[in-house]
Amino acid sequence: MQTERVTFLTTPDHKAALDAFASSNGQSVGHVLREASSQYIGKPTPEEEEELAVLVQQVNEAIPKMHASLDNMIDTLDRTHRKVDAFLREAGIRR
Repeated sequence: MQTERVTFLTTPDHKAALDAFASSNGQSVGHVLREASSQYIGKPTPEEEEELAVLVQQVNEAIPKMHASLDNMIDTLDRTHRKVDAFLREAGIRR
């Protein structure tokens, strides 16, 4: 829960740009500034970087399998659609 306030001075143009950016993204200016400032505060440790690198490697290895699985699913659905279509045509339901 946010209970502390931070105030800073900026130019009218910068304030307008912050307002416009936040509004166009459906966020508050406070949210935008919290997200932006967290990039400077919460940098990952070397151990976290290593863990992230391992996760990225695992995801990169999994993606081709996911693509193959989706391609297989599409092929199965296409075959099923053709069978249903043929059945409906034979039954006189579809022309």
